Amino acid sequence: MSENRARYPIAVMCRSLGVSPSGYYAWAKRPASKRAVMNELLIEDIRAAHTSSKGTYGVPRIQADLAEQGIRIGRKRVARLMRNAGLAGVSRRKFVTTTVRDGGRQAPDLVDRNFTADKPNLLWVADITHVPTWAGFLYLAVVLDAFSRRIVGWSMATTLHTQVVLDALDMALWQRRPAGVIHHSDQGAQYTSIGFGNRCREAGVRPSMGSVGDAYDNAMCESFFATLECELLDRRRFRTQAEARIAVFEFIEGFYNPRRRHSSIGYLSPVAFERSALDPDALKSAAVLAPVKERPGSDGTSRTVSVPAILDGHSTRQPRERAGRDGKMLSAEPKDGPKQEDRMPSDQIP
Repeated sequence: MSENRARYPIAVMCRSLGVSPSGYYAWAKRPASKRAVMNELLIEDIRAAHTSSKGTYGVPRIQADLAEQGIRIGRKRVARLMRNAGLAGVSRRKFVTTTVRDGGRQAPDLVDRNFTADKPNLLWVADITHVPTWAGFLYLAVVLDAFSRRIVGWSMATTLHTQVVLDALDMALWQRRPAGVIHHSDQGAQYTSIGFGNRCREAGVRPSMGSVGDAYDNAMCESFFATLECELLDRRRFRTQAEARIAVFEFIEGFYNPRRRHSSIGYLSPVAFERSALDPDALKSAAVLAPVKERPGSDGTSRTVSVPAILDGHSTRQPRERAGRDGKMLSAEPKDGPKQEDRMPSDQIP
């Protein structure tokens, strides 16, 4: 009625809708309820968190952002407010396999789909993907630390050669200086090459490779590429390879490593998770992610809590309970029995 009062008289609309004019005017003069006011304030916070994530966060990560600010709100309410505000996260598309073998000798599978690590630099996973541009493909090789999901090494090139994976490995070695780390990948020609095997032997890296044509054997790295495609590549078109390089660099070093929240590590970013591992007291400043019964602003005075809550076992999933792409790897069929080359000592790998 308020939207059409310029076109029709109030009395005519009230008579047509079966309501009294006095009831309509009483409703129009009535102030907004406390919950409606609180919803408007929450929508502002939700919109700010959504914008800060470059439009990628959905309900769970938006709720984690609000919880970190001390705003205790249920997940269903966040979903309803995001829907009313026209906000939504991005969803993933299916990934494609780009592994090509050249007859090189494979390394044994030292991981066997167990992508867990108790501390940094115990297990790295690596893979290559392509970034489409109007000028052709740009190839991206990454090295990811299984402990924190942090990208510790990456490299980009216009051709798919062995040097791109060597550069990514060298960057990871320069940043982390590991001792006896396992480097797990697929059986692509770049990873089975003699040059890559020699570099691993020189640096004291233990190479490991999954089976052919099975994405679950390198599920954690496939999960990162799915995130990259969903949150960056599917949402932008690059005219030049230089433009794609800048965008990928900003995504990895400006957003993914320092800021993007991961459900498998308690909705912390990789950098924050590693910092909390070095300083356990840092977790005391994290917010509760579990559903809460207390409504924001229930006392009518404030919409925040004065003391931040602590993460507990009910509010976050432990890293060792999750593996691969959203844990789907755990439901996959078991691998076949170990092959003869899988039992070969790593020091005999060329």
